[in-house]
Amino acid sequence: MTLTRKTMLGLGAALIAATTAFAGGHSASPEEKAVKARQAHMQLYSFNLGILGGMAKGEMDFNADLAQAVAGDLATLATMSQAAYWLPGTTTDDMEGTNALPAGWEMMEDTMAKAMALGEAANAMAAAAGTLEGVQGAIGAVGGACGACHKATRKPQS
Repeated sequence: MTLTRKTMLGLGAALIAATTAFAGGHSASPEEKAVKARQAHMQLYSFNLGILGGMAKGEMDFNADLAQAVAGDLATLATMSQAAYWLPGTTTDDMEGTNALPAGWEMMEDTMAKAMALGEAANAMAAAAGTLEGVQGAIGAVGGACGACHKATRKPQS
């Protein structure tokens, strides 16, 4: 089989997979879409925090430009409205595929206060991320803000 034929077959298979995924996403319920969006948002938090944590712990070389970029991303994520992600009927009591406990809805004022604390910690991280010492000094508050909400509103990971 020629390289061109292999390439065309590979591209065709990728197109079919992408089309199937796209169509599947459009047939999902509003609740399923909200959960997927919520999980994607949390994955972005985790990804960016993982880079900063790796630098803070010395598991990866400190790079000021990268640290500032991902700290800025954290701060931006913390300011984005998540109102559409937290639909009624999207807890562990309501559906599979989510770790969101009903407590998040039952104590919404506390949940919102925790979200505000994350925003403040993320903004402090963004301001401090130009140096390794700044990242090391700010990382605990960001992790603590994430953990405070997760302990109360997320099913424990097994």
